[in-house]
Amino acid sequence: MLGPNRLTQRLLFCLTLTLLLAGSARLQAADKPNILFLFADDQCYQTIREFGYEDIETPNLDRLAQRGTTFTHAYNMGGWNGAICVASRTMLNTGRFIWHANAVDQKCEEEREAGRFWSEYMKQAGYRTYMTGKWHVKAKPEKAFDVARHVRPGMPKQTDAGYNRPVEGETDPWDPADPSFGGYWEGGKHWSEIVADDALDYLKDAKAKDNPFFMYIAFNAPHDPRQAPRECLAKYPAEKMAVPVNFQPQYPYCNEIGCSPSLRDEHLMPFPRTEFATRVHRREYFALITHLDAQIGRILDALEKSGKSDNTWIVFTADHGLAVGQHGLVGKQNMYDHSVRVPFIVVGPGVDAGKKIDSHIYLQDVMPTTLELADVKKPDHVEFESLLPLLRGETNEHYEATYGAYLAVQRMVTYDGYKLILYPQAKVWRLYNVAEDPHELHDLAEQPESLPVAKKLFQQLLRLQESTGDQLDLRETFPAISGSS
Repeated sequence: MLGPNRLTQRLLFCLTLTLLLAGSARLQAADKPNILFLFADDQCYQTIREFGYEDIETPNLDRLAQRGTTFTHAYNMGGWNGAICVASRTMLNTGRFIWHANAVDQKCEEEREAGRFWSEYMKQAGYRTYMTGKWHVKAKPEKAFDVARHVRPGMPKQTDAGYNRPVEGETDPWDPADPSFGGYWEGGKHWSEIVADDALDYLKDAKAKDNPFFMYIAFNAPHDPRQAPRECLAKYPAEKMAVPVNFQPQYPYCNEIGCSPSLRDEHLMPFPRTEFATRVHRREYFALITHLDAQIGRILDALEKSGKSDNTWIVFTADHGLAVGQHGLVGKQNMYDHSVRVPFIVVGPGVDAGKKIDSHIYLQDVMPTTLELADVKKPDHVEFESLLPLLRGETNEHYEATYGAYLAVQRMVTYDGYKLILYPQAKVWRLYNVAEDPHELHDLAEQPESLPVAKKLFQQLLRLQESTGDQLDLRETFPAISGSS
């Protein structure tokens, strides 16, 4: 047995060693960069003025794009139900490809408890973690983050008056600036403003801490109900809104692809679509994005004032896009670029300003990117890839081809400048030269000379189905391009 003095010495030694190790861990954590993740909901890649697609006011997102590097072709893989955001966010937080993420969707809290979650890895790396806004993942946010406030559901509550409108020549029953309709106005203050308020409080808290911070700032905007202050709506008179060049009164396969009037998102606008209704919906969409942009500006200004900006990486993206009248569709449950492609901007130490990278990526690549920044070894189950090699200019390639899916009724692959879309229930395939036809106006499927291209893309899709866990057999449904005929 140890004597009293030896025991005391041993205890003092252990205590000293523990304090030294803890101090060393804090010093190592303090050397790591901060992460500010800004996440929009339903924001199409076209809706930032700096990108040159639309006449929209987004001065703060413009300055982010000017300060950092934009990935011009960032995609979401799709979804396993109508709420595409659930799939997108489950992939984001677990790091798994779509059908592997679907397999753990109902067990996300177990995954979190086991440490297999984005925020849990950041905690383990010494980060103080914060979350506010939309979550929509089946795990407990108050457990997943050190601080979580105003955790919101999938969308603000829509009202009956918000559907099947407007009808030209009739009084619109719904007013996006009227707080009596609830939604974003529920509680007395616009939800986007509350998210920004939380972010400002978090920056004050982080300034007083030695730990680096990881902030998951998730807006519901611009998801419907698309409600914004009247001054934002006034910037976009409906009669001056441009109708998209790919506008259609009705998509020819809407029923077979799961986008019939019974789908909630599609029910927001009357069938058949009209240019009048499209202008009104796009007006409300743009106004809510401009209001969102103002809140992001508040966060960026506060970050500058905090003194933390120089050592902070900022990523802005969205969970998926939105059609809002393009191709006769309103929602995001389709494989066109307006719905599967999102803005993706990275700002950080050493990141090139004003640069654009055209390599195809997935928005969920942000998760392993931040893990690498935090010196976390990429876990075996994480299937998405870090973007740091692309940002450093070490490679021009990321994914050879890009995959997309919706339920069992749609599949998509982009490869070598082309996009192949498959509709199993309709037994129809569509082919677009997206490099030359970015609005996806001209279906090449009926042109005999396009058959070899379609066959090549189908083989890429088979490869991607295997890597994503997709069990849908498409060979017999599409014999002309599958090689099974």
